[in-house]
Amino acid sequence: MIPKKVFFTNGCGIHKDKLSSFERALRDAGIEKCNLVYVSSILPPLCRIISKKEGIRRLKPGQITFCVMAKTESNEPNRLISSAIGVATPKDEKNYGYLSEHHAYGETGKFTGEYAEDLAATMLATTLGIPFDSNLAWHEREQVYKASGHIFKTKNITHSARVHKQGLWTTVLAAAVFILD
Repeated sequence: MIPKKVFFTNGCGIHKDKLSSFERALRDAGIEKCNLVYVSSILPPLCRIISKKEGIRRLKPGQITFCVMAKTESNEPNRLISSAIGVATPKDEKNYGYLSEHHAYGETGKFTGEYAEDLAATMLATTLGIPFDSNLAWHEREQVYKASGHIFKTKNITHSARVHKQGLWTTVLAAAVFILD
C-alpha cells in the first residue's frame, strides 16, 4: 500500500468549542469527510503531486485517508498561530522524499512555512549525503541543496491566523493528503 498521488491543502476554523473549530478547519481544507490517519514524513518514490481540486475530487465520504498534518489551535485572544507542511522532492523520482510538519505560536506564516520547508530539505539532504553547514541560513542551505543536483524541488503550504479577539477556539492546519489508487 504505497500512495501514488499526494495533494496539499490548508484551512482555518473558528468556534466556541475546540473540536468544532478543528472540524471547521477540516471543512475549509476540504478533507472533513474522511477518516484521517496521521503518518510520518516520507514522500513515497514516484508519488505524483496533484492539485487540491483533483485530490478532493478523488476522496469518498468515510474513506480511510492517510495524511501528514500540522495543526495549531488556541483560544488565547489575538495570539498568532500557524501550521505548515514542508516538502522536499529528490531529483531522482525513484528515491523517496520528505514531508515535515511545523506547528507554531507567535510566528508569521512566512517564517513557519520556510521553517517547515527547511526541515524537509535538511532531512532529505542528510539522507542523500549532501554536505552542508547547519549554521547557514535556510536560503543559503537551499542553494547548496539544489546545487548538489540531488534535490529537485522544495516548497511549503502554510496557514496562519490570529486567534479570535473574543477567545473563540481558532484552529489552523496544513496537510499533505495521500491518494491510494
